[in-house]
Amino acid sequence: MKNDLMKNLTPTQIVKELDKFIIGQDEAKRAVAIALRNRWRRQQVEEKLKEEILPNNIILIGPTGVGKTEIARRLAKLSGAPFIKVEASKYTEVGYVGRDVESMIRDLTELAVTMVKSEKTGEVQEKAERIAEEKILDLLIPPVKKPSTTPQENSEEPDEAFQNQKTRDWMRQKLRNGELDDKMVEFDTSSAQGGMGMQVLGPFGFDDMGINIQEIMSNIMPKKKKKRKTPIKEARTVIAQEEAQKLIDMEAVQKEAITRVQDSGIVFIDEIDKIAGGGKAQGPDVSREGVQRDLLPIVEGSSINTKYGVVRTDHILFIASGAFHVSKPSDLIPELQGRFPIRVELRSLTEEDFIKILTIPQNALLKQYSALLQTEGVEIEFLEDGIKEVARIATIVNEQVENIGARRLHTILTTLLDDILFNVPDQIPSSKVMINGELVKDKLERIVQNRDLSKYIL
Repeated sequence: MKNDLMKNLTPTQIVKELDKFIIGQDEAKRAVAIALRNRWRRQQVEEKLKEEILPNNIILIGPTGVGKTEIARRLAKLSGAPFIKVEASKYTEVGYVGRDVESMIRDLTELAVTMVKSEKTGEVQEKAERIAEEKILDLLIPPVKKPSTTPQENSEEPDEAFQNQKTRDWMRQKLRNGELDDKMVEFDTSSAQGGMGMQVLGPFGFDDMGINIQEIMSNIMPKKKKKRKTPIKEARTVIAQEEAQKLIDMEAVQKEAITRVQDSGIVFIDEIDKIAGGGKAQGPDVSREGVQRDLLPIVEGSSINTKYGVVRTDHILFIASGAFHVSKPSDLIPELQGRFPIRVELRSLTEEDFIKILTIPQNALLKQYSALLQTEGVEIEFLEDGIKEVARIATIVNEQVENIGARRLHTILTTLLDDILFNVPDQIPSSKVMINGELVKDKLERIVQNRDLSKYIL
């Protein structure tokens, strides 16, 4: 996490940013904003007490499609923290086929390494591009070799070197102006010998064992040079990428990534209700409580072996979420409940919420469809009564069939705009389409009234 970035993100500002994408759910936004700000506050505390301050993990309880996952995802994007979303139902107790719970920390570390590497690449990109430019100039105009001759025979050498430099400068300008982009050039590129692929039989791969097989193989197998012939534009990119990799200190990258994971990593465990007891869920009960017991040490704080080093999970923020239709949060084992002290209930969405969801967020669905059709030169306008009608129908269908929250808007709009999306661009009579309440009613009313149809279409 960039410290200066977080310093400027106060809880009220975090909520303001989340408001741009998520409608309502103020209580949940407040809880995550405080939890995120506490990460930064902890970094400012003196070293002795810093280790003792543990994050307050959160459980988000609410029906599907109300914004649980979106809140966590936007939060991570906002803070620039390593973030991973996992499904609790994919993990099983040790001894059963399925993913080991420790793999979530390995995946998070892998993600953090990629994130830091990308940042470091950005820092050295300019230098790498300068080196790539020089290498391409060397291919186009080889530099003058210094001959080991007597001074008498070498009287023209300064002129030749000067002429060579002059030509290189002229060529460099043409290169920068893009005049040579399409010219073909042959150059050497390095690739690991053999390109060996490996498959591991059984439920666990090398990643689950924390072994970096790729690194081991690249140390055993020497890298070989391979000839490539591409246009100069592509060659510059390839050479610059290779040079950037050489300029990055991978040890420092890995160290920084582990620090970020430990201090600011966020793990979002979705569908935690599927591993809770209570109710008659499908699948063997034997693994559900086992997964909870396997999760417990990770959430409490333990050391996990990854291929980049040992990662401590004491200060990673865990956000769990679940609909808890069949089970209740109290069906989780008491120890795990104790590790999620903050519980926030997210409410179901109303008709007014749907109207806001369709229009206010930066990534609102109506804005998305409008942008898609603009690419075909068609302008689509949703009138106020049309938007209200879409929201009304979404609410009715959620009540009658199954409450899937804001996801219902996707199904409603797909059905509503089906003909328009199919007829654009060649069959549409006008380049401007108006969607009003009457059109929405005509298109959807029959489907809504027919329970069987709405069950399968909406």
